[in-house]
Amino acid sequence: MDSHAKDGHPAGTFESDMGGEKQGFGGLHVAAFENRRGAEMARLIERHGGVAQVAPAMREVPLADSRSLVDFANQLLTGQIDIVIFMTGVGFRYLLGQLERKVDRRRFLEALSDIVTVARGPKPVAAMQQEGLTPTIRVPAPNTWREILTTLDAQVPLANQRVAIQEYGETNPSLIAGLEARGATVVCLKVYDWDLPEDCVPLQANIQAIVAGQVEVVLFTAARQVVHVLKMAEQIGLADSLREALARVIVGSIGPTTSETLRNHGFSVDVEPEHGKMGHLVQVAAAQATRLATGQRPGATVVEQPDEPDQTFPQAAWYDSPFMKACRREPVSHTPVWLMRQAGRYMAEYREVRAKTTFLELCKNPQLCSEVMCTAVERLGVDAAIIFSDLLPILEPMGIDLEFAQGEGPVIHNPVREANDVKRVLELEDMDALGFVMETVKQTRADLPEGMPLIGFSGAPFTLASYAIEGGASRNYLHTKALMYRERAAWDDLMGRLTRAVIGYANAQIAAGAQVIQLFDSWVGCLGTGDYRTYIQPFMQQIVAAISPGVPVISFATGNPALLPLLAESGATVVGIDWRIQLDAAWQLVGHDRAVQGNLDPLVLLADREMIWRRTEEVLNQAAGRPGHIFNLGHGVLQQTPVENAIALVEAVHELSRR
Repeated sequence: MDSHAKDGHPAGTFESDMGGEKQGFGGLHVAAFENRRGAEMARLIERHGGVAQVAPAMREVPLADSRSLVDFANQLLTGQIDIVIFMTGVGFRYLLGQLERKVDRRRFLEALSDIVTVARGPKPVAAMQQEGLTPTIRVPAPNTWREILTTLDAQVPLANQRVAIQEYGETNPSLIAGLEARGATVVCLKVYDWDLPEDCVPLQANIQAIVAGQVEVVLFTAARQVVHVLKMAEQIGLADSLREALARVIVGSIGPTTSETLRNHGFSVDVEPEHGKMGHLVQVAAAQATRLATGQRPGATVVEQPDEPDQTFPQAAWYDSPFMKACRREPVSHTPVWLMRQAGRYMAEYREVRAKTTFLELCKNPQLCSEVMCTAVERLGVDAAIIFSDLLPILEPMGIDLEFAQGEGPVIHNPVREANDVKRVLELEDMDALGFVMETVKQTRADLPEGMPLIGFSGAPFTLASYAIEGGASRNYLHTKALMYRERAAWDDLMGRLTRAVIGYANAQIAAGAQVIQLFDSWVGCLGTGDYRTYIQPFMQQIVAAISPGVPVISFATGNPALLPLLAESGATVVGIDWRIQLDAAWQLVGHDRAVQGNLDPLVLLADREMIWRRTEEVLNQAAGRPGHIFNLGHGVLQQTPVENAIALVEAVHELSRR
């Protein structure tokens, strides 16, 4: 079990040394209109060097009259509906809520499972899966009405079909017209409406700030936000002034539907990301903002990713630290060192904190997590911190019943054993349920010295899947391999869900202040190279490719050195190496175009000081001073380790490797 601590860099204005050019938003004021994800939007803006002004512009309101929905349900139950398109997760849940006392829930869900169901994006997919339904068709990004029609054309005939559309606040005439042109009969299901927020004061303040010239960038993440911002401006007598102001500021739009709405109201769109996600919008807007603010606005959509890595921040205090330079394979003054599980039971300070709370409660207390890690960093003198957390809390919001039992370690009470069990593993739509981890990142970053890099981490999909399937620790991974070999489709489905969760989790830690991400695959050594390449590698490659640009990724696996070249093929910046192979031989397998991390046997720290220094020197000699070596243990610090020996190891690395 790996436990770790975290760190992040405070948001603010970043000035480079290149002629005073600013990085990211460079201190520009950025207005946005998010509701449920408002706090996340603010963090993203601040992380990219902007001053966030986020105010909700809308809220969902359930309809008072549900008679039309009951009529639809009766048609579905009597076989009169052929296809249902679910546009939003909220809408799916509202629909069930509206029908709860009027239609038998079980019969309704069974009727849905017997017809073609279409999910417009990941949120309706997750909402359906929570009820035990798997959509027949998933619409790919950017999830507009055009993708819906294209996907349906490729998979189902529409002529003479009755198609129900769960609307999301308004009718989409283009989608209806497209379906009818293909011979379908359309039934529209309005399950909720949009309204202004209950408290409109923050929205009014945002509009007034835009009109007063106190905002340089405005971001829209939904078409309805545009409508409501204009509606509120009309109510407070600033409609014309707002239109004039929006012509002067940089306008960012999350995707085609929102951009189309903006243009229909007479506004130009300066920034639109290639991928219709909130994080991509902020990232692309930050990359373009300074250029657009200081130059002539092109009046055309910018559909591109940043030319430069988003998270490099060369002016940040931690950027040129030995650890970060080693990740980039640059020469360093000494070999950087940190220890996996460097805050743990071998330290008296940790045991004192741990005696007052359970392990899971500790992991959910950002202040204590920061305290135990910062204490360890100070005592050991290491070159990097890692957030104090655990591999498994990510599984809880995915529907896995997790307990850290006294004396037994983690226990899963509802293991995923059969193909059908995979359907109840929920998509991790957002990071709200894991907000304590992001707060730990923020708190640790704030408490650490500015020059100390902070590592965020996640379990890799195979190790997470193994815990979920086995229900706890395992010696032979019987259930895991049985599912993997017997039920390939279910295995890929499970790994896909975990992969998407890890991507979102890692990027959320980066947005909160982590400089590096480590992926722990502590159990994958039970696989041979062929199985790894077939069942694991494609998912690891997806994760590494989706991590925020410019952020180093450390891929760490134990137990089978033959996997090292495959870990490198994932695209990881740094490959972790355990003690079962010499460092020089391992680096040869990995390739010298990758940095490496490792690889002293943790049990050496139970020996005397002389042995620790001698074995440390052996590892350093195998690295031969080549740029790109980060010293670490081959796994975590053991509980029985004298803390003085861990300190001696760090001193030995620094002294013996000094250039």
